[in-house]
Parts: sequence; structure tokens; C-alpha cells
Amino acid sequence: MNGGPAINRKVLVLSPSLKSMGGVQNYTKTLVSALRSILGNDRVRLISVAEDPELRSDGSHSLRTSVKVRFFLSALAAAITWSPDLIICAHVGLASTARMIERLKHTPYWLVLYGIEVWGDLTPAKRKALLDAECYVTITRFTLEATIARHGLRERRSLFLPPAMPTEPPSPPKGQLAPERSERPMVLTVGRMSASERYKGHDVMLEAWPLVIERVPDAVYWIVGGGDDRERLEARARELGISNSVHFTGSVSPEELDVCYDRCCVFAMPARTELDGRAPRGEGFGIVFLEAMARGKPVVGPSVGAPAEFIHSGEHGLLVNPTDPREVARALVQLLEDRATARRMGRAAKQWVMSEFSFDRFCERLQEALQSRLLERI
Repeated sequence: MNGGPAINRKVLVLSPSLKSMGGVQNYTKTLVSALRSILGNDRVRLISVAEDPELRSDGSHSLRTSVKVRFFLSALAAAITWSPDLIICAHVGLASTARMIERLKHTPYWLVLYGIEVWGDLTPAKRKALLDAECYVTITRFTLEATIARHGLRERRSLFLPPAMPTEPPSPPKGQLAPERSERPMVLTVGRMSASERYKGHDVMLEAWPLVIERVPDAVYWIVGGGDDRERLEARARELGISNSVHFTGSVSPEELDVCYDRCCVFAMPARTELDGRAPRGEGFGIVFLEAMARGKPVVGPSVGAPAEFIHSGEHGLLVNPTDPREVARALVQLLEDRATARRMGRAAKQWVMSEFSFDRFCERLQEALQSRLLERI
């Protein structure tokens, strides 16, 4: 990456398993790519957990002890033999390892904060590691503020580093699941339908939909995603008498998802944020909003929580009370009936994403922090 003075610094990244795909994994890959772009490949090393956590009988996930030990020894060996100047820990679950290395080698570490993993209760070891981090890398200021309030954090430097959107153009669809082109206005939600993730707002969308089709009778609602709550939601759609205009796709291929984004008129996900100490719920960012905005679509999102930080209501779409089906319905009807305004908002949303959430912008933010380390104090 060009621009700015050279940075003579070696960075060790500690990462969760990258075998599966998810928000944390995608963010970590972006972070490592950006570091290598800024510093050079030989000045960045990645140590990741070798396996995904296993599902326990109680529904929780946990790493096997042998996997934890192997990760710790690999991280420690890299710290001793390679002597990095900085460690970036990509998840609080690994922060105890970074803290131990800091105690042994006096190597400072930065900790990435996403959302629910730091909004609620932490084990004593994780909390100590959180408190001792030199800097917090936060994907939203909302998450930083929620973490400060929950854990009483003292003054610490912070770096606002939101996710980056890929710049590759969408591939043509390979499957037949995506909706056919038609004049029928389409609303889209993308998100897992899990009993443990009902905060995403599928129920509220279904409750709002009868009010929408009263005003826009030819509208259709597509729900993309799988999960153990799908059967219950399908039954609720039948109870509400809206099954003929609501389509549950299940999981789709990336190519089919691109087509769904392309063909929808509005993207909507009224996700709630619940900052309960024991079981916090909510979107730490909400990358699906960015995905829709990047394709020039206006979005309907929650007025409270992380998505409200980057969705400007009235400019990129509309923010609503995520617990009020009538307010959600009014926002949907407004955008479906006023196509010119919806298109204007979609264009503004796309421009906003391209300027503020590109890989180049991600690198700029990170390079400035690495060069100066004069980071915002909290």
C-alpha cells in the first residue's frame, strides 16, 4: 500500500479458527490482508486455532483442551522466536494468551471487539485480558460504549475499524432459487432463523406484512436463511394469512444471494439490541445491511443499536422502532410506494459504502493507527 512513511513493525495476529465462514472470520481475513498490504508479507504472522469449537450437549460450543494447548504453544513459540512488536488478538476468547505473552515478553496487544462476546459477563481470565489490552479495535462505537459501560473500563486507546466490503463484482447465479424478474415490489431479509437469535426481527416483519400488503397488494417478501426457527415462522405466516406473498428460501448460494439483493426494492431487518449482562443479544455490526447498501438498495433497520451508527435515516433508508410492527410497516410502505425516493436513498447508500467501507479505507484507518499510535482515548 502506498502513502505515508514506512512502518518498521512486526505484527502477530492471533485468530479463531478460519475453517468456517462468518463475520469474525471474514473480518480477521480482511485485517490480515490489510496488515500485509501495509507492512509486507514477511512482517505479519497469523496463528489461528486449528479447529472450530465443538457443540456441547447443552447447546454451547467449546474447544477441545488439546486444541487450546496447541494454539497457546504455537502463539508462544512465535512470540519467542519471531519477537513481534505488536500482537493483535482477533477475539476476546483468545485474549488470555495475548496477555500471558505480554507478561512474558512485554509485547503490547490490541484486542478486537465485535459485539455480544464483550457485551455480557466474562470469565475472570477474559476480563483481565480485556482490561490489560493496550488498545481496543472496535467495529462500531456502539460496541465500544457498551463494553465500557458493562465492564467499567478505564482509559484506553481505541481504533474505530469497521468491516470492509469486497470489491469483486457479483457472479452470475448458478441455481434457480432466485426470484424471477417482475414488476412485483420485493422486500428482502437475510439472516439466520434461529430460536436463539429471534432478536433479528423476523417475527416483527411478519406481523408488519399484512399492513404492508393492504397498501401495496402486489408486494412480496423474501426471507433468505436457514435455522431451527424456520418451521415456527412459516406456521406464523400461515396464521397471518400471508403465505402467498411470503417466500422462505432457506440457505442459498452466494450467487443466488447476489441476485436476491439485486432484485429487491428494499432490504429490511429490524433487529433488536438487548444488553442483558447474562445473555446479550443484537447485531455487533450488521454486515447484511452493508451488502444491500453496496448494491444500491435502501434499508429499513433499527433506530437503536450498532446498525443505526452507519445507516443514516432519511438518507440511506429508514430507521424504526424494531419492536413496533406498525412503524416497520409504515417505513416499508413509504419506500415501496415512493420509488423515486427509494432509488435516491439506494444511490446514496451505495456511495456511502464505497467511500467509507472499502478495503482501501480500511487500510487507511489501520495505517494511520500503526504509524502514529495516537489513537482516540476513551
